[in-house]
Amino acid sequence: MHPAPSVIFFSTFSGLGFGLLIFLGLGYPGMTGLNAFAFFTIAYLLAVGGLISSTFHLGHPERALKAFTQWKTSWLSREAWCAVAALVLMGIYGAGLVFFGERWTILGVLGAVMSFATVFTTSMIYGQLKTVPRWNSPLTPGNFLTICLAGGALLSGQVTWAIVLLAFAGAIQVATWFTGDKAFGDSGTDMASATRLGDRGSVRAFEPPHTGTNYLLREFVHEIGRKHAQKLRIIAILLMAVVPVILLMLPFNHFIALFAVVSHVAGVLTARWLFFAEAEHVVGLYYGKR
Repeated sequence: MHPAPSVIFFSTFSGLGFGLLIFLGLGYPGMTGLNAFAFFTIAYLLAVGGLISSTFHLGHPERALKAFTQWKTSWLSREAWCAVAALVLMGIYGAGLVFFGERWTILGVLGAVMSFATVFTTSMIYGQLKTVPRWNSPLTPGNFLTICLAGGALLSGQVTWAIVLLAFAGAIQVATWFTGDKAFGDSGTDMASATRLGDRGSVRAFEPPHTGTNYLLREFVHEIGRKHAQKLRIIAILLMAVVPVILLMLPFNHFIALFAVVSHVAGVLTARWLFFAEAEHVVGLYYGKR
């Protein structure tokens, strides 16, 4: 699929922001006053900034509020409600830490749970799509959630947790790539099923449905060379997990910690680009692109 910058930015930075909110809600790091204000500011800038950027890919951003009306059937709507609940709960919890020096534990835990739920609902927007076999797997929410938690641990300064979660997130990412490479073939979808002409014999594309491009071809039929993808996968896993883990094992200082965060973010951005660029939508079969 076409890797839109706004969606890459959204899925990367909102995940980091909500990951940090999860750890803040659980009391890590245990700070109050201005120090707590600094951490909450970073978390909200990432989470809210990421959510706002997601509207840039909409044809009519002014209609974004309508997403709240479809919560019974739409994972996008559920994401919107979970995000609002998480931000409100964590806002009240943060106010207690910043202005009153009080940790209201119940609010913090509820806010952490809703932050986790927000990232899960985000992942299910993609994971529930049977039309994209690479995404239609339990590994998709696993990938989003482990990267969210690893990023949250890293940003909150929880070194031991960060090392463990970064390694785990890296392993899930690699598993996602390997299983995803076989998903389209294993789905059993082909030209015959795409055109519903399989009962009439062998189906092949005689010529394209039309001579020009259209919305479906622009948005859902993006092809990336295998060699190019393999190089980007190596870059992504090195920056996202390997380099940060190595840096965190060195004697701690703030410069090393900052470099680990920058490396992780760059790796996640690369992995997210691949997440969309390698996603083969079955509509491509109709145009002879798979």
